Amino acid sequence: MNNFSLQPSAFSLSTKWILITGASSGFGAAAAHAFGAQKCKLLLGARRVDRLETVAAEARQAGAAEAHVHALDVTTTASVEEFVKWARTKTKSVDVLINNAGGALGLDTVATGKDEDWETMLQTNVLGVLRMVRAVLPLMPHDAGSSILNIGSVAGRYAYEGGAAYCAAKAGELKITQVLRLELNGTGIRISSLDPGLAKTEFSVVRFKGDKARADKIYEGVLPLMPEDVAETLVWMASRPPHVNIDEMVIKSIDQAATFKVFRRTK
Repeated sequence: MNNFSLQPSAFSLSTKWILITGASSGFGAAAAHAFGAQKCKLLLGARRVDRLETVAAEARQAGAAEAHVHALDVTTTASVEEFVKWARTKTKSVDVLINNAGGALGLDTVATGKDEDWETMLQTNVLGVLRMVRAVLPLMPHDAGSSILNIGSVAGRYAYEGGAAYCAAKAGELKITQVLRLELNGTGIRISSLDPGLAKTEFSVVRFKGDKARADKIYEGVLPLMPEDVAETLVWMASRPPHVNIDEMVIKSIDQAATFKVFRRTK
């Protein structure tokens, strides 16, 4: 006997525990604000704890029932295990896990690529997701509307020059999501991938290693997605009735028809 209801009402997120990785900026910070507005209880992790403290305060102001922060580096198993050990001191269950930590480094071709960039991208976007899911799964309720929401990218679906490692990493995230859906079938835990296109966050500044002028050129003449757009979509996905699973969703700006075709306005 399970607790599913086939009533078409939305799933209330109020007082539910939401764990967000990479929550210090971008999609993660926006998600903290958006879930906070739903009166959720937040567990926020990232490497920049000072930024996390600010995000947590803003989430509480938005309405979060609770917001707690702890250092988290998904590239190391020890950090993930320490974070989840800490999380267990706050709650016995995690209702929504948002695997947001990730990012790209460089736009080098395969011929000129750097091992350290490749390894970081695969560690954060692929192994980091695996580590977090493995550690958090024992805390996730069955048949109760719980969700694992993985942040992917259109890069995981469509390749582009200079993106070999990042495209491979995000394709890996998508396959992890699909495998989890098979492995967790019957548990009631929902598994989703949300794959954004061009979005204005710190993504490009990080990719170009602090070269803001180069990063800004990516958005010239374009109306990109904003972090709030992705955050609102995450809330919508998590608040579907418990029997509804949004398997995969691609979200792009109206200006982006494809990874290689972007409409740019001229002044």
